[in-house]
Amino acid sequence: ADLYGAIAERLRVKHQLGIRILPVDVLPDRLKRLDLHARQLQLSELLDPASRSFAAASELATLEARAEIDGLVKGAGFAERASERLFRRHLNSYFAAALMMPYARFLRACEATGYDIALLQRRFGAGFEQVAHRLTTLQRVGARGLPFFMIRIDRAGQSSKRYAGASASPLVETDARCPLWQLHHAFDRPGQLVRNLVELEDGSRWFTLARTVQPQAGRDGGYSTIFAVGVGLDAKLAAPLTAARGIDLTSGEATPIGLGCRACTRPDCPQRSAPPAGRVLVFNERERGLTPFVWAGE
Repeated sequence: ADLYGAIAERLRVKHQLGIRILPVDVLPDRLKRLDLHARQLQLSELLDPASRSFAAASELATLEARAEIDGLVKGAGFAERASERLFRRHLNSYFAAALMMPYARFLRACEATGYDIALLQRRFGAGFEQVAHRLTTLQRVGARGLPFFMIRIDRAGQSSKRYAGASASPLVETDARCPLWQLHHAFDRPGQLVRNLVELEDGSRWFTLARTVQPQAGRDGGYSTIFAVGVGLDAKLAAPLTAARGIDLTSGEATPIGLGCRACTRPDCPQRSAPPAGRVLVFNERERGLTPFVWAGE
């Protein structure tokens, strides 16, 4: 019932490592620090309970899954040390997520609740971003979940996390995104779940959910970190989702979006910021359309 307490006790008893929550004045620019001299895993008070559990579980990964992680890292055959260390960090994080949300139990909960992210958060003591990321990993042979993708962006639209999972979604593969996608509008409704059925130029439809997250609390007078995290999947597979109830996923109204203005050839988009790449611009001094860009071959 108390995963954080159980992890803390295991670290203390088996590894002689205590956990100490420190004031932000003591850890002004760190969220986590391992002090081997004091035998302490020091965590910032800025971390919420889910993030504290994740940090403790990540430390457990370095101590109890070292052999497995070393084997995976060695098998990957990285040429650069930085890439190897980044991969190792991802494996530690995967271990932590799997400890907080065990595969079989999490998948059963997903199927029983209609992939209700808010309910999954409460049931597993996890954050929205943690659950969203876990959804992209449910592809074990013989026990597959729905193929979700995940993306995290800041207010400038820059992505800091992208996981395609088994979705094969072009929405994750591209570096450019469409401002009409409601993922970007999540910042206008902090903490609320934003549903969106979108349609690409090729006719494919994707059902997406997005919400803002704050990885750690801010201080009065300081910067407040905020991101929008989105998850989605092929609309043809989204019917089991609680969040998709009441939406005609096949022929209902969908937001027409593209994969960034330079890759999009929709001629009547009022939000267009650039013409499609490789198209010849056409000018007519007597007319002005919804967009200043008109090109040959429309």
